[in-house]
Amino acid sequence: MKPPILAIVIPCLNESLMLPHTHPKLMASLTALMSANRVSAKSFICYVDDGSNDTTWQQIKVLMAQDPRTRGIQLSRNFGHQNALLAGLHAARPMVDCALTMDADLQQDEAAIPLFIDRYLNGKDIVYGIRKDRAADGWLKHHTASAFYALMARMGVNLLANHADYRLMSRRALDALAEYKESNIFLRGLVRELGFEEDRVYFNVRQRAAGDTKYSIRKMVLFALNGITSFSIAPLRAISAIGFLFTCFSCAMLIYVLIDKYLYHDAVPGWSTIVISIYLIGGLQLLAMGVIGEYLGKLYIESKRRPRYIIEESAMDLSEDASSESL
Repeated sequence: MKPPILAIVIPCLNESLMLPHTHPKLMASLTALMSANRVSAKSFICYVDDGSNDTTWQQIKVLMAQDPRTRGIQLSRNFGHQNALLAGLHAARPMVDCALTMDADLQQDEAAIPLFIDRYLNGKDIVYGIRKDRAADGWLKHHTASAFYALMARMGVNLLANHADYRLMSRRALDALAEYKESNIFLRGLVRELGFEEDRVYFNVRQRAAGDTKYSIRKMVLFALNGITSFSIAPLRAISAIGFLFTCFSCAMLIYVLIDKYLYHDAVPGWSTIVISIYLIGGLQLLAMGVIGEYLGKLYIESKRRPRYIIEESAMDLSEDASSESL
């Protein structure tokens, strides 16, 4: 196998303080891989400026002028981390054999990049970077992250715990990812749906060298909600289940009220009618909402127009050649 063309895609949002630390280390890693003939000399680093309001884009243009192995994309506004990653992957896809995504803060150890390349050269289409521990996180980040992965698992979403967006994808995986047309992007879930050969690389997390994290509590909550609503209709089914339970409870209350009224004669006049109406109507409403939610969930999934299947390998051409030879 000839050395693959690698693109390292880095989304950036107000990273003017971090880029002077990030770029030399990434370029040193890329140069070492080129010197060892493990990646092609055509490999490059692609920075995606996600609508920064500092000097991030100006710094990227300077880096591009200094080294042709540096590429840059500037988005017209802040579209979000996931969309910035996707923009970089789509732009790099026609030119590369594989693409590696990571954050600009270098908390994801760049020393692990050769391990990703090893897994790719061994035939893996997708390689996930998994952090070894969460010792570098604060108390809040540590517990919210653990709760996030536990919640996603309960919702039936196929995620790898402690995997962010440090991953390598082959050209074939990038082509398959391009088939997904939905607007609400959650790459951690989408990539796992592709179904190609995958492997994992474990790395240590470091503290950010400069600048501040761009993931506020609000952004983390929105990110979690996007992940749940993009890959699970469990909340809708929960409403349906609650509605069913309330309906059963209403029927039980109906029997209790009728016994209390006609057998023991303890009911206050009018109380039976009010209680029966409240419980029965409330239960039926929740049940109806749950049923409607089931159908809305199906329509919601269909509206994303995700591919129904992805062909990993086909023998159709070979069979047609054999048929023509036999004739």
